[in-house]
Amino acid sequence: MRNMNFPFTAIVGQSTLRTALMLCAVDPSIGGVLIRGDKGTAKSTAARALADVLPRIERVAGCAFNCAAGAACEHCDVCGVCGDRVPELSAVPFVTLPLGATEDRVLGSLDISRALQGGQKAFQPGLLASAHRGLLYIDEVNLLADHLVDVLLDVAAMGVNSVQRDGLSIRHAARFTLVGTMNLEEGDLRPQLLDRFGLMVEVTAPREKTERSEVVRRRIAFEADPAGYVGQWRDQQDALQARLATAQALLPAVVLDDAMLDLISHLCCEFDVASLRADIVMHKTARALAALEGRAVVDLRDIRGAAELVLPHRRRRKPFEQPGLDQQRLDELMPPAANEPQPPEQTSGEHGDDAAEEAQSGQGNDEQIFAASAGGAAPRIAVECSADFAPTQGRRSAANNTTRGRMLRAVPNEQPTSIAIGPTLRSAAMRDPANMRVSRADLHQQVKAGTSGNLIVFVVDASGSMAAQRRMEALKGAVLNLLTDAYQQRDEVAVVAFRGQDAQLLLAPTRSVDLAERNLRELPTGGRTPLPHALRMALEIVGSARKGARSGPPLLVLMTDGKANVSLADAGDAWRESLELAEMLSERRIPALVIDTESGYTRFGRAAHLAEALEAECLTLEELSADNLALTVRARLAGA
Repeated sequence: MRNMNFPFTAIVGQSTLRTALMLCAVDPSIGGVLIRGDKGTAKSTAARALADVLPRIERVAGCAFNCAAGAACEHCDVCGVCGDRVPELSAVPFVTLPLGATEDRVLGSLDISRALQGGQKAFQPGLLASAHRGLLYIDEVNLLADHLVDVLLDVAAMGVNSVQRDGLSIRHAARFTLVGTMNLEEGDLRPQLLDRFGLMVEVTAPREKTERSEVVRRRIAFEADPAGYVGQWRDQQDALQARLATAQALLPAVVLDDAMLDLISHLCCEFDVASLRADIVMHKTARALAALEGRAVVDLRDIRGAAELVLPHRRRRKPFEQPGLDQQRLDELMPPAANEPQPPEQTSGEHGDDAAEEAQSGQGNDEQIFAASAGGAAPRIAVECSADFAPTQGRRSAANNTTRGRMLRAVPNEQPTSIAIGPTLRSAAMRDPANMRVSRADLHQQVKAGTSGNLIVFVVDASGSMAAQRRMEALKGAVLNLLTDAYQQRDEVAVVAFRGQDAQLLLAPTRSVDLAERNLRELPTGGRTPLPHALRMALEIVGSARKGARSGPPLLVLMTDGKANVSLADAGDAWRESLELAEMLSERRIPALVIDTESGYTRFGRAAHLAEALEAECLTLEELSADNLALTVRARLAGA
């Protein structure tokens, strides 16, 4: 029995989000919606609530593939026996894809029970079969493992799930509406998957106290009596369901003329959208908007509404370039009749970014903020995996014997953690074909291979000794180039800045290098140089990563001129403390890279001394900024 969801019509505010979800209900071929926003902004609540207001569909009762009349799946036992069966009305499937799902569970696999009972080679449908003609929901979709992303991309492109494994060769229809939620703090999506989402919505928590209090009031009432609360909204739910059904019926008759199509292509070109999918999805979205409003002809309001949902996530061309749509530019491109004031909610995502950037306050008069200089090509960092760290999803370091990834081979193992079904059954069949029974001697283990991400800890000198404008601009530019590499490899990053009397953790370990970039751009400069404080903080971050095994091997990138003058202890020697902490990091087998930012005719070379203590490579800022630089930092294997 499906869990009771919060009523869709009871959601407070979030009109853009509700509209996007309803558009996907009117025309499932739009491709779904990606919902981005902070924690606790009703992303999951809205997505799950949509299922209760979707018009029912006709399907063959008991069919595991949600077959429609006249489109029976040849692999379905129910449809195969009763192909002329009259279908019944059923709720639209709502299937959740867990982040930890295996490929077998998603794609489908050999039916073990039938294979063991009668030696019959039968197919066990997976989640993609269950989601056919329905919604496939992925919470925190940006954390989905790469091998599952590859599966989704293949099926979304073809609308067909092809299973070639365990001696099976099966194809079945798998057309679904993809709904994903994500928090940008946990990292972004792969560009290919991002483009597969027809629409994208940025959501933020309401800023008005009356609206926030109403959200709380409704949520508490729902939790106190879910059934009773849902009953109170039954009339509104039924009315919305009828409205969606009417829009679905009207959609084929909605007309979008050539002038409107030319405008769609014009907007896509002007906003530098490379994907032609944007034009197609805008066409479908504009027609769905008109149908939702009960109109048979698309007008300029529909085109603008479609642009605000379809273009923001497709015009992002480079790492760190924030998604969004320039509303003033859109006003200029639209014909005059469409230049009407828009509701504040349609641009709330941009205000949220502005508010985050304006949070830097309370700076002293001696502080300055320098922009980042333009860098060359993004450097490439390669880190060999240390035995001390468990592999996690990412792209930088190769990792064998992972729990996720593609199966390379199967090996005999009487106590497997992941059974290789095909080899296990083949072993049993070869041993006793007449009376096939699986024993422990037949069991095989799946050997998988994947890639692991790394934790890159940037420790950046922002003291007064680095306050020369050109040096600080070059420093920021170099860090941003390294962050580009981290973005492409899906690493976790942490940023520590040191200035004044202490070190500051600008960004805790996260996959969102966008946040790291934003904090670095707004990093003020000035004050003394508490280098030992920064090294101690880096040691703590690396220690936590080792304990939690959240990432692959860490990499410390220290950018400083080495002029330490703020000690940890009263009357202590800051430089000696820095060397001692560097030696502690070296003892823990932490690969490191030191960027010497010292300038001028007289140089003390302390950054090079730090590199020696860390057993790390030392490069100048000029060397790091060079084009086509490939940095290789080899992690020393931990000795017994």
